[in-house]
Amino acid sequence: MTFSFIQTTNYWLSEHPSIVSFRWSHIQSWGSTWFFLFSAIAVYVVSATALHLLLSLLLRRNSRVPLGPIPALHSLVMALFSLIIFFGILLSSAAEIRDTRWFWRRTKTSTAFQWLLCFPLGTRPSGRVFFWSYIFYLSRFLHFLQTFFTILTYRKLNFFTLFNQSSMLLMSFIWLEFSQSFQVIAILLTALLHSVDYGYQFWTAIGLPSACFPFVVNCQVVLLGCNLVCHSGVFLVHLLKGGCNGMGAWGLNAVLNCVILLPVLRFYLKLRSRKRKISQEDVSSSRHGSRNLKEKES
Repeated sequence: MTFSFIQTTNYWLSEHPSIVSFRWSHIQSWGSTWFFLFSAIAVYVVSATALHLLLSLLLRRNSRVPLGPIPALHSLVMALFSLIIFFGILLSSAAEIRDTRWFWRRTKTSTAFQWLLCFPLGTRPSGRVFFWSYIFYLSRFLHFLQTFFTILTYRKLNFFTLFNQSSMLLMSFIWLEFSQSFQVIAILLTALLHSVDYGYQFWTAIGLPSACFPFVVNCQVVLLGCNLVCHSGVFLVHLLKGGCNGMGAWGLNAVLNCVILLPVLRFYLKLRSRKRKISQEDVSSSRHGSRNLKEKES
C-alpha cells in the first residue's frame, strides 16, 4: 500500500508525460513573454494602489471590509500548493540527476548539491525541473491576492509589499527565460517556507493560538539568509567548475535578494529592540513594585 502510494506520487509529480516533455516556449507557455510580465506587474501595482486610495476615500479610517473565511481558505490552498511544488521539484531533481539529463563532466568532486546550485553551460529550459519552475512562476499570481486581502482587511499598503511581490514574479520569470542556475535550491527553500508560513496563517485565521514571536518575519529572514548563502555557493562553483548557465540573470537575482533583505532585516531588528525594551521595562517595573512592597511592610 505504502509502496504503491509512493509510486503513484512519483509518477504524477515527476514522471507524467506532460512534466517530462515540458518546454518553456513563448508560443506554447501561458504568460511567457516580456510584454505579459511587465503588463501583469503594472496591473498589479495600479490595482492595489487604486483599491487602497478608493477605500481611503469611501470608508472611515478604522473601517474594515469583512472577507469571512476567504483569507483562511486562500492560506490553506497556498500552503498545500506550495507543498506540492516542493515535493514536485524535489522528486523531479532526483530524477534528472539520476538520468543525467544535464550532464556534468565526470569528476571526483561532482555532487548532486553542485548540480542543484549550478546548471552546466548550454542548459535549455525543458524537462521536469523547468515544469515545476513554471508552476512556481504561475503560483506567484496567487500570491498577489494576499496584498488585496491586506488592503481590504487592514487598510495597509506599502512600497515594500508591491516591490517584493513584483520582484518575485520577475525572478521566477528570468529563471525560466535564461535557464538560470540556483533556481532549484531557491524554489525548494521558498516553497517549503511558504507552506509553513501559509500554514501558520491558516492556523491563526481559524482562531488557534499564535506564536509568541513574529513568525512570518522570522520565516522571511531565514529564507533570504539561506538564499544569500546559496548565492555565494553558486558564485564559487561558477569560478571553480568552469562556468554556470544564466549568470547574468543570477546577478540580477542576487541584487534583488539583497534589496529585499535590507528592509526585512531592519523591520526584524526593530521588532527585536522593541521586544527587548518592553521586557526591560517589565523587569524594572516589577523591581520597583517589589521595592515599594518591602517599604510598606517595613
